Amino acid sequence: SVRTRFLADVTLEQARRVAVRAQALDGSAKGMLDVVRRLGFLQMDPISTIAPPQHLVLYSRLGSFDVAELDRLIWEERKLFEWDAFIWPIEDLPLVRARMRRRRASANAWTRDFLQANARLRRHVLRELERKGPLRSRELKPDRLPDRSPHRWWGTTQVRLMLDLLQSYGDIAVAGRAGRQRLWDLADRIYPSTETIPWREAERLIEERRRRSLGVWLERGGLRVHPEISDEPVPNRVTFLSPFDRLVHDRARAEALFGFFYRLEMYVPRAKRQYGYYVLPILRGDQIVGRIDVERDRTSTALRVNGVWWEEGVKPFALKPALKHLAAFVGAERVLP
Repeated sequence: SVRTRFLADVTLEQARRVAVRAQALDGSAKGMLDVVRRLGFLQMDPISTIAPPQHLVLYSRLGSFDVAELDRLIWEERKLFEWDAFIWPIEDLPLVRARMRRRRASANAWTRDFLQANARLRRHVLRELERKGPLRSRELKPDRLPDRSPHRWWGTTQVRLMLDLLQSYGDIAVAGRAGRQRLWDLADRIYPSTETIPWREAERLIEERRRRSLGVWLERGGLRVHPEISDEPVPNRVTFLSPFDRLVHDRARAEALFGFFYRLEMYVPRAKRQYGYYVLPILRGDQIVGRIDVERDRTSTALRVNGVWWEEGVKPFALKPALKHLAAFVGAERVLP
């Protein structure tokens, strides 16, 4: 394993540079596939106040790009694949399969109860996919199975839960998309053959990849720095980060490294929000200098800025150039203050 450095061995500024470079936020990204491989994955989410999180994470590193290329890499070239609401490099499929086996082996009582109570539904889903797949979830509703009253745990959403569980275990896979709807098929038809990696070895490799992609991580109450990533100064580029961006995803790490206290307030009642519904951190160079509440106003084809808050000690600067680039990327014709 790689020998790491304690933060005591480097300055906080050097550690921030390492973190920014590790996450390909220094302008060094060579393309979409390079970004996903360096990050390890892209997190997906249906919330699209500005753009889907997976698109916004790519934009923060690449600037404007052709969104259709991501679909091509997943569904046509098969260099990426979708699993468990994440997009992964295909070369990491052996590690993801190790995760699948681990989930099956460590299923909790709730999951075992669901699978036992819905054994007929499981057989129906697998049989229909084998005969007719790929299919949408609504095409897998078991019309000939008896209706059930809502369950105290899973209500009436048995089909969706069954699909998610079967995907989680690697029995089925997302074969494509029709709009926002997933198309399901048997996993053996979607995933290529791979080597089998025992969980203990997979766990070690997963952790090594995680540390390299982060560059800096929390360990035993302190910060550790990856020694193979440069701590040279980074360009003073300005970009906006998704709330799901790995640079700020670990809120404690973001506060320790950047002095940036960040909470997503989507589920906070409007009257109790400190900033806004979907606020983006503003990154300039190796500093998180503020946050911005910005949204796509689809009724006026504009990007609307609801508020900007600068971090303490930061001298405000013009965000208009960066906002114009973001507006162009999401297809907005202008920026509204």
